[in-house]
Amino acid sequence: MKLKPPTADQPAQLRRRAEDRLRERPRHQRSTAVVPTSDADAKRLLHELQVHQIELEMQNAELRQARDELEVALDNYTDLYDFAPSGYFTLSATGAILQANLTGATLVGIERSRLVGQSFGRLISAKFRPAFSAFLEHVFAGQNKQAGDFELACQGQPLRFVNIEAQCLLNGQECRVAVMDITARKVAEAARSRLEAVTASNRKLEQEIIRRKKLEQALKTSEQQLRQLSHEILLAQEAERKRISRELHDTVLQTLVGISVHLTSLTPKPADNPASLRRKIKETQRLVEKSLAMVHRFAVELRPTVLDDLGLIPALHTCLKDFMKRTGVRARLIAYAAVNQLPIGQSAVLYRVALEALNNVAIHAQASAVAVEIKKLPGWICLTITDDGKSFDVKRVLRTKGNGRLGLLGMRERLQMVGGKFSVKSTPGHGTTVTARIPVSTGSTEKL
Repeated sequence: MKLKPPTADQPAQLRRRAEDRLRERPRHQRSTAVVPTSDADAKRLLHELQVHQIELEMQNAELRQARDELEVALDNYTDLYDFAPSGYFTLSATGAILQANLTGATLVGIERSRLVGQSFGRLISAKFRPAFSAFLEHVFAGQNKQAGDFELACQGQPLRFVNIEAQCLLNGQECRVAVMDITARKVAEAARSRLEAVTASNRKLEQEIIRRKKLEQALKTSEQQLRQLSHEILLAQEAERKRISRELHDTVLQTLVGISVHLTSLTPKPADNPASLRRKIKETQRLVEKSLAMVHRFAVELRPTVLDDLGLIPALHTCLKDFMKRTGVRARLIAYAAVNQLPIGQSAVLYRVALEALNNVAIHAQASAVAVEIKKLPGWICLTITDDGKSFDVKRVLRTKGNGRLGLLGMRERLQMVGGKFSVKSTPGHGTTVTARIPVSTGSTEKL
C-alpha cells in the first residue's frame, strides 16, 4: 500500500488540528514546568510546547498506522508473489538466480534457499540450453519482453515443458522471469499430432483399400472378359474352320475333281481332233487358275505373304483394293514410307487391326468412304481408321455377349500384347474412328 506524499499545507493543517485538540483538553493538563520570564512569554511558550506535543502524538499515530498498512501490504504482496500460479525468478545478466517464489521452487523441485545463486540455465535440458542462452541475450539486449518454450530437466523431477517470459529491468543488470508449466498443453498437442497422423494414415489406408477393391473388381471383370473372349475366339475359330472346310469341299475339291476329269479326257482318242484337244486343255487351265486363286485367297486371309515380303504399306494397299472391290466403298491410305521398317510383330498387329476394322465397316457401317492413316507421334506409331457410316454405342457393344463384340475386344487384346493402346469413338452424324497406338523403342524411333 502506497503512502500519500506530504503536501505544502500539511504542517499548517497539523498545527490547527493540534491547537483544536489543545483547547479540548482540561486546564490541569495544560500546565508546564518551564519558568517563563514574563507572563506573556510563559503563556506563549506553554502554548507552543503543548501544540508541539500534540503534533508529535498525531505524527506518531499516523506513522504507526502507515507501518501497519505497510506490513499488511507486504504480507499481501508476499502471498501473491509466493503463491502465484506461475513461477517468478529474478536473474542476473549471467543467468544466476537472485530471487524465486515458492511456486518457482516447487516447479523445479529445489528448495528456495538452495536456488539462490544457481544458474537458471542448469535447470534447462541440455538440448534446449543453447536456445535459452540466446534467449537470455535477447532479453538483456533490449527492453522488449521475450517469450519462448523450453524443457526443464531437474534432478529427480520428470521432464516438464515451460513457457518463459522475461523482461530486462531498468538497471540493465537484472531481469524478471515468469515461468508457466505447459506440460499438459504439450502432451495434448503431441497426442493431437499423433491422432492426426493416425487419422491421416487410416485415411490413406482406406483409400488404398478402396483402390485395391477397384483393382480387384477390374481384375475380375478383365478375367470374365478374357474368359468370354477366349470362348468367343474358340467359337470363331471353329466357325472359320467350318467355313474353310466348306469352301475347300464346295469349291477347291470340286474344281480339282473337274481338273481330274478333264485330265482323264485328255487321253488321246482316235476321234479327237486338235481343236477339241486344245479346248479341253484351256478348260483344264481355267480350272487350275481358279483353284490357284482360291488357294491364294485363303492364304491371304490367313497370313498375307506381301506383309512379310514387302511390308505393311503394300499389304494395306492390297487389302484396301480387295475391300473396294468387294464393297464398293471408297478407301484411301495415308502413311509415311518409314513405317515399313517396323518389326514384323508390330506390323502384323497393325495389319490385323486395320483388317478387322475394315470388316466391321463392310458389315455394319453402311459407309460410303473410309480413310486409313498411319502417322508418327513422339514415342508412338498411330493408326486410325475413319468411316462416314452410322454410329453405334461403343459401351453397349463391348458389354454385349456374343460375336458382335469379338472384333473390338480382339483388336484391343492384340494391341495390349505389344504394349499398345486402343480406343473407339463413334458419334452420330460423324461416323466411327478406330485408333490404335503402339510404342516404338528409342532405336526404332531413330530409324523411323
